[in-house]
Amino acid sequence: MESVLPVPWAPGAKPVVGHLPEFLRAPLAFLRGLPEHGPLVEIRLAHKPVVVVCDPELTRTVLLHDRVFDKGGPLFERLREAGGPGLATCPAAEHRRQRRLMQPAFHQARFPHYARIMTERISAVVGGWQDGRTLDLAVEARNITADIVLSTVFGTSLDPGLHKRLAADFDTLLAGFTRHSLLPRPLRKVPTPGNVRYEEATRRVRRSMADLTAAYRERAADGDGEETSLLSMLIAARDPESDTPALTDDELVDQAVTMYSAGTETTAGAVNWGLYLAATHPAVHARLTAEVNEVLGGRTAGWDDLPRLAYTRQVFTEALRMYPPGWFLTRQTETDTRLGGYSLPKGTTLAYSPYLISHLPDLYPDPQRFDPDRWDAHGAGGTRPQIPVTVFGGGARKCIGDEFSQIEGVLLLASLLSHWRIHLHRDSLSVPRLPQLTLNPGRMRVTLTAHVRETV
Repeated sequence: MESVLPVPWAPGAKPVVGHLPEFLRAPLAFLRGLPEHGPLVEIRLAHKPVVVVCDPELTRTVLLHDRVFDKGGPLFERLREAGGPGLATCPAAEHRRQRRLMQPAFHQARFPHYARIMTERISAVVGGWQDGRTLDLAVEARNITADIVLSTVFGTSLDPGLHKRLAADFDTLLAGFTRHSLLPRPLRKVPTPGNVRYEEATRRVRRSMADLTAAYRERAADGDGEETSLLSMLIAARDPESDTPALTDDELVDQAVTMYSAGTETTAGAVNWGLYLAATHPAVHARLTAEVNEVLGGRTAGWDDLPRLAYTRQVFTEALRMYPPGWFLTRQTETDTRLGGYSLPKGTTLAYSPYLISHLPDLYPDPQRFDPDRWDAHGAGGTRPQIPVTVFGGGARKCIGDEFSQIEGVLLLASLLSHWRIHLHRDSLSVPRLPQLTLNPGRMRVTLTAHVRETV
């Protein structure tokens, strides 16, 4: 009979609070230290036991068997409260239907159109900056990616003030998200200033998206809706059995919130990490800017430039590996099961960490070293490694927008460097003490200098 192994505990748990103080003090270092205790390790975050999966193949198993290891636990409970059960957060039983409806909007044939929107929106912002200006690139990059998402989902004729309102509310949600995920429910309901701001921002985000969706429906009924937008495709989707709309108004809002939240903070953060890491590695920066200057010559990057921006993609991909946006994610077992010889009862909360997996030395030698050449298909061995399965998920729940995000990230990274010399104020950037929902840099102050180009 096959033996069943007990899941080992991580050492250092304190009475009542468990590993929470250590997790809050230095979460990334805490995660990097877990694999030495086993492929599965149980930690305790205050009252909550969590089994962390530290092995890449077992992580892949969790991702591939999403009906056994369903999206759940405190992280997804909070996400559903904020954004509803959209494609990224809905249970496995509902996911297939939503994925089938959303997939046509992310067909390969649509990407040239989306790339044109990306180029247009990037150029409108980046081309309007002034020589010598100092700005916070963390804020500006997020504004650009938010503009791209809203333009792609709802079309390009939007109230400019909407961006500012949504960005402010999402900042509030992101700032309070980790704390709300860790706090017991009674404490989350105490009307402290932080809790009140968080709850009000949650309501405003859904109300803003509901108003946008309703306004779009009205424009579409009058013949003014943009037929190429993501939302137009979702509104047009029909139930094959009843020929009625496949998504209710509430479900359309769920998807709009999901696409905004997934497509804004993640890509902006990876671009900023790419800029920061390149700036602190002079050889990488020289090679990156040489490629950008040769391919673009001062203009904004577009779809046709992507094949020639190979090193830019390598820099972006290595930034994703080193600082994957979704750094700590949870699942919940829907039945009694086993994972790698360990017995897990129904209702077990598991966690996996793209950050942890992408820093395993067996997968990535010297994992703390920034090395874009890891992704060079023409380098040593002649084969390019795959992006860690955990960065964009895996199996049926693999991120539907992974290619969208990579195209957007490469276009934005290249365009920023094409238009401007970016002088980083290095003392202004740091990983937040407690990472938020996404592992993004905090403030990133830079000063812009115009390129001096020869004329003939």
